[in-house]
Amino acid sequence: MDVKYINPFIKAVKKLFNTMIDVPFKLGTPSLKKGNIPEYEISSIIGLSGTVTGCVVINLSKEIALQLVSALIGDEVNELDDDCTDAIGEIANIIAGNAKTDFPSAGTTISVPSVVVGKHKVSYPSGLPIIAIPCLTDKGQLVIEVALKENG
Repeated sequence: MDVKYINPFIKAVKKLFNTMIDVPFKLGTPSLKKGNIPEYEISSIIGLSGTVTGCVVINLSKEIALQLVSALIGDEVNELDDDCTDAIGEIANIIAGNAKTDFPSAGTTISVPSVVVGKHKVSYPSGLPIIAIPCLTDKGQLVIEVALKENG
């Protein structure tokens, strides 16, 4: 998996945190993820198809989700309801849109993210390594999980 396909998503998350929601964070050390069960109960799944295929998953805890949505809308959110879930989807959509701007492969389509809440598994493409990149905030961490391959 080429880092040139991972970096646009990291850059997009940085841009979101630094400009739109103004929540301080730092990137942790990337690692290989084992299995398909996310660490946290909320996942925004961004699919890629075309020249590069696979998925990018933004996985976060309820605490982080509430913090990000509150920062995004400028009002305290205390409940993970449908409006909050929609806002999480919008945050993932912003990340996907920003990543698309810097994505090096013109023949790749980046899908509208889907949000899954509760205990779940993610259908990562089989046979691909999953790179997990933690983003640490004062309320815990969000993890960017990347499983992509170039089709040549």
